[in-house]
Amino acid sequence: MRILLAIPPLLVGACNVSKDEANNTVNMSINEDVAANTASNVGNDVRNIANDVGNEAGNLSDKVKNTDIDVNVNTDVKTENKAH
Repeated sequence: MRILLAIPPLLVGACNVSKDEANNTVNMSINEDVAANTASNVGNDVRNIANDVGNEAGNLSDKVKNTDIDVNVNTDVKTENKAH
């Protein structure tokens, strides 16, 4: 979700702003190719990050499955029946 916050600043690079001093106007245009490439790159990065997280989760799962635990159990338990 945080990656969505990074998209607007990245798209600022696709904007061209010019000021016409003679007419006292500001013109802003957006290069759609740059915006599309930036959005595509961000999408690819998100996909790669999701794949990395999935791979690490799989590796962690394999490590848990391959863990041996030794348990010592005392089998010499004696009980006394003191009820008469």
